[in-house]
Amino acid sequence: MEVKILKGNIVESQVDTIICNLFEGVEIPGGATGAIDQALGGSIRDLVKLGDLTGKIGEAVVVYTRGAITAKRVIVAGLGRADEINQENIRKASAVAIKKARELNAVNVATIVHGAGIGGIIPALAAQATLEGILLALYKFDAPGVKSPEKPHKIEALTVVEYDGSKLDKIRTGVELAKAVSAGVYLARELVNLPANYATPTHMAEIAQDIAENHGMKITVGDREWATQNKMGAYLAVAKGAGEPPKFIILEHNGDRHDLDTIVLVGKGITFDTGGISIKPSEKMEEMKADMSGAAAVLGAMKAVGLLNLPLRVIGITPCTENMPDASAYRPADIITASNGITIEIISTDAEGRMILADALVYAKRFQPKAVVDLATLTGACVIALGKGVAAGLFSNDEKLQSKVVASGNNTHERVWPMPLWEDYKTNIKSNVADLKNSGGRFGGVGTSAIFLKEFTDYPWAHIDMAGMMLADKDDGYVPAGGVGYGVRLVVDLLLNW
Repeated sequence: MEVKILKGNIVESQVDTIICNLFEGVEIPGGATGAIDQALGGSIRDLVKLGDLTGKIGEAVVVYTRGAITAKRVIVAGLGRADEINQENIRKASAVAIKKARELNAVNVATIVHGAGIGGIIPALAAQATLEGILLALYKFDAPGVKSPEKPHKIEALTVVEYDGSKLDKIRTGVELAKAVSAGVYLARELVNLPANYATPTHMAEIAQDIAENHGMKITVGDREWATQNKMGAYLAVAKGAGEPPKFIILEHNGDRHDLDTIVLVGKGITFDTGGISIKPSEKMEEMKADMSGAAAVLGAMKAVGLLNLPLRVIGITPCTENMPDASAYRPADIITASNGITIEIISTDAEGRMILADALVYAKRFQPKAVVDLATLTGACVIALGKGVAAGLFSNDEKLQSKVVASGNNTHERVWPMPLWEDYKTNIKSNVADLKNSGGRFGGVGTSAIFLKEFTDYPWAHIDMAGMMLADKDDGYVPAGGVGYGVRLVVDLLLNW
């Protein structure tokens, strides 16, 4: 879809569909919506009086223009209460409106920037939220197993119209941010939605190679021999039973710019998780194709970083492998040595995510980072603690970094909730035969997983357990059923505000 920005009066837009908005409780619309209402002889006011248009979030009411203006229809999106306006409400309103436009087979759409006028939201942020809601709502997974998929109607062009010329540059900035971030989210969603026989570690490496080539990044793709040379015993233990070759992927944006702050992103890349020898129940095991959502988020974020050419040194690390049971697979009671020399007694081979992250976190140290953020679908315990689709768990050894991640989670509505990183949890992973156990059992699982990872860090670090955020059961606004692409927007916002 072509996206344009135009200075002018939206009433005069040469399009088939116009999107405007209304705050809840407003009886006489003002601003751009007021101008449209006047051009239509008070049609919008009439709908308000009848109670057919309330301005509540989730509402998208169609007004047919009957030749009064060039556009055939106007879609009025509810923005909720004016005193509660925020970026998330803007995203939701934009998503509902653009879906209605697609449903009505609109081809050429014009929209105002929601919330930048009476709402008082900074124009760049309002524009970014408007475009994110629109672009993310239009995502559709093209499943490889469907021979003749039913294609949704395609909107060919979107014009963002702004009357105040002094806001254009800021709106343009917001639009470009939204386009880059949405491209990263699209990539993450695609990778998560693909079945595991498509989204193999090799495929993940190929995607990373494309990102590197398109954005001038340095890339390293380590195989078993490379990982052996780097003494990555924890990562290799998980990969022992894998039929697909493991790939330890490192992308470097501004890799040689040591004058810039270095932020390392680490994403868990288990492309399918059977649980290994500690095999999972068969029910819903198919969802374990999404156990690489952390890696997908990192690759999506790196794509956005490249598109935006951020003035930071950003390193993306995605250790990718399957976790499979076969004669070579690692077993409970095995003792494994990680790349920093820590020995690990294996209690459960299904606690594999922390194993591959351990070596990735150790590897991150060589970049002398200002901060390391890892994203992982790590524990079912976190889903139980915080709920599915509500928030990810956040553990950090640095209060300043934790505050930044929380703020970015709130900005993007990819929320995180700080959890305790108490040394008490370490008691549950104390081993009689090694330095650590890789699992502390069912109780306190989310805390013991985080305290395990902490042993492999000695820099400012944040761990995001996003197990409850990888998949959605149904469409909800700009979030589709299936792969959510969680983490991309959060991480990019963190980098933008670094």
